[in-house]
Amino acid sequence: MPSGLIFDFTNMLGIGRLQEEEVERGLTGYGSVADEAVRKLRVTGHSKAHLSKDGTPEHVYFPRMPYIKEGNPNTKSSIAKLKEYSEYLKQIDVVVFLGVGGSFLGNKVLFDAFGGCHWNTNARLRHDQPRIYFSGNNLDPVDCNGLVYEVQRLAYLHMSNGRELRVMLVPISKSGTTLETIAAFTYFYDTFSKGVNIKLDCTVITDLHADEDKAPLLKLARRFGWWQFDIKEGIGGRFCVMTDPGLITMAALGGDIEEFLRGAREMDEYCQQAKLCDNPALINALLKFLAYGKGRDIEVFMPYSMHLKSLSEWYIQLLAESLGKRFNREGKEVHYGRTPIVAVGTTDMHAQTQQHQEGRLNKVVQFLEIVDPEEKAVLHNPFEDVPCFAKYEGLDMNKALKIALAANEAALTSDNRYNARFTLPKLNEYYLGQLMYFLMLSIAYEGEMADVDAYDQPGVEIYKRIMKEQL
Repeated sequence: MPSGLIFDFTNMLGIGRLQEEEVERGLTGYGSVADEAVRKLRVTGHSKAHLSKDGTPEHVYFPRMPYIKEGNPNTKSSIAKLKEYSEYLKQIDVVVFLGVGGSFLGNKVLFDAFGGCHWNTNARLRHDQPRIYFSGNNLDPVDCNGLVYEVQRLAYLHMSNGRELRVMLVPISKSGTTLETIAAFTYFYDTFSKGVNIKLDCTVITDLHADEDKAPLLKLARRFGWWQFDIKEGIGGRFCVMTDPGLITMAALGGDIEEFLRGAREMDEYCQQAKLCDNPALINALLKFLAYGKGRDIEVFMPYSMHLKSLSEWYIQLLAESLGKRFNREGKEVHYGRTPIVAVGTTDMHAQTQQHQEGRLNKVVQFLEIVDPEEKAVLHNPFEDVPCFAKYEGLDMNKALKIALAANEAALTSDNRYNARFTLPKLNEYYLGQLMYFLMLSIAYEGEMADVDAYDQPGVEIYKRIMKEQL
């Protein structure tokens, strides 16, 4: 693509895989139908037969996220508010994001990509931005208490320096009643407000247009004058990373929000103007749709970067909730959808590759590499009397990582197993925005090809109802 992002789907074609003729037929058939449906979606905000939980028509506005203008999910004023908030957070020592599902997974991608495991221990890396933690994504008392102990430890350290630890809790819930989020929020609020040397503040991300009597987080935010950010109508949780619920984490990191959205916008513009055979998101969707028809009902997403393991975890939700459907939009029982698998190279070459290479012929493996990781590690042998280490003298670890990916790719292809590769020139806000939007758009196209509602999640509501009754 013009940006330098590469989608290489060569290995989806070949003996025992897809044939060029069937892909060409698929483009003129399924592809043209999906392209027309998504074009209409961009204009109208309506997806065929898509309804909200209460059975009323509901908008789908995720294609509007990259475009900053009035009436869209992101406006000039909403971006300005996020930038103001980013500056405000320089007064805060610890931010705890509390969300589950789409209110957590996309945020964690941004943190891991631009903060990472050393963010909370390296003040120079943070550039005056706060430490960042995540909770409220699981009803796990051990995990919650682990964060309590960490915050209490930091509070005692600050006490020795003669100042309070400033803590910001950030619950993210459209309804304001999500069990995991509210459980964590109330537990931490109660614990920290009683804690020694802790000054507590809150920011609420919820539906700011809800009935206050039915929206407890909104009611509290207005009562106490807390910061408030909106969860827009028409943006499902798994798509929300490019709106306030996700961009709030980019703000906390001091990241470039506009570059993130520019990457997504230029990807959308490129896909809109491209011919069917040149539209990369459409081709990605079609190839996987056709492969599914040949029994490939498992998709492995495998970045060769520890920083992007959480991208796999975000994609798991995007794929599973969007396409895993019992019924199509005509009401016919189809049980559509691939089972997504998280993997990371080279770690899972020692764990999953045996199954990928010799197990059932039911998988598509999708690789992701970063050309320039902007970090280097060159090996030297500190043990001159151990000659077997000498062969690695001068080896660039990044070069070894690329060789490992290429070897995995070649091995799968040699056995006619479906695989494809994404290549990003580097990992920054622009390219991450391009890739994440590409994946969202691919899901939209495939939903049209399979004729399933890619924007609801009725299966999730079943366990929620059972839990609510038992609680």
